[in-house]
Amino acid sequence: MSVTYSSRLEAIPGYTAGVPKGKAPEAIAEAGIAQLASNESPFAPHPKVVEAIARAAAASNRYPDPAATLLRRRLADRFDVDPAEIAVANGSCEILLAAAEALCEPGAEIVYAWPSFSIYPYLAPLSGGREIRVPLADGDVHDLDAMVAEVTAATQLLIVCNPNNPTGTHLPAERIGELMERLPDHVVAIVDEAYVEFQAHDDPDTTLDLRRRHPNLVLLRTFSKCYGLAGLRVGYALCGARFRAAVDAVRQPFSVNAVAQAAAAEAILHQDDVAKRVGQTIAERIFVTEGVRELGLRTPDSHANFSWIRLGDDDDEGEVVAALGDRGVVVRPGTPLGGPGHIRVSYGTRVENERFLDALAAAIGPG
Repeated sequence: MSVTYSSRLEAIPGYTAGVPKGKAPEAIAEAGIAQLASNESPFAPHPKVVEAIARAAAASNRYPDPAATLLRRRLADRFDVDPAEIAVANGSCEILLAAAEALCEPGAEIVYAWPSFSIYPYLAPLSGGREIRVPLADGDVHDLDAMVAEVTAATQLLIVCNPNNPTGTHLPAERIGELMERLPDHVVAIVDEAYVEFQAHDDPDTTLDLRRRHPNLVLLRTFSKCYGLAGLRVGYALCGARFRAAVDAVRQPFSVNAVAQAAAAEAILHQDDVAKRVGQTIAERIFVTEGVRELGLRTPDSHANFSWIRLGDDDDEGEVVAALGDRGVVVRPGTPLGGPGHIRVSYGTRVENERFLDALAAAIGPG
């Protein structure tokens, strides 16, 4: 008799990473590859953060603090909240997966937009729930009216990726507030704000006021983007204490390693460095957006650290991605992200972005 595996595995799409297979980050750099596929920051962490990493690494023979006490306290100081209202995890993905497991019984409904973050399709199969995908509206933005219309007594989670990955579009905090006023109290709304520091509509802290008014609102954020710590995987949720206890209950102990905790706890102290990194990214966003549009291609106004580019009708997505790769530029194809006929490109350094635009012009050809 052969071993059997859960039928749920068939419904899990699988994650396709943007990192070239078999290549460590240093090998990618040494090969001269412009790695623009993973929405990372091209700028190294603050020197004090690097020092904190080295100190923590020297004590790697010890287990990390399971409660991430220092990190949660510094986050609490930064956002003026109770540490009990902060959950930290091995990337914000872990909180999403834990939320589905902790909140969803079999048959519970999970509502999210599509295309959106590619981890969301994991949630229903892993929890036994039922996913409801709502198409984006014109302009590649969330259709909040359509999402609310799908809410029923069985809806447990409603997820808004804002700014949205992969489209880069963003809804102002006022719209999120209107959404929360319309949602019944039994629905937990998770607003995934992995890129919120890059958006130009509001102060990034604006949604914290909404969280204080709506106990069923959870804000997800990450150190992977504007803090330049993608390689260490630290995410966090600003949430109610009960939500935090629920997700902690279903996760493995020690999910955030000691080096990652130390790096994030130091990074949160350097908001000037965050502002500098965001400013550099926005400058590159303007440069890439203008360059793409000069080539005659369409891209929404991005509020993130990447662009979502619609290829011309005669351009094959796979051929363009391959042509860029042949020129040492790695981007994400749109099909695995829910948008056939698109590519998603992260912003790198100015040299990398110039290289991308030159390679893209060559890939699509005249006209």
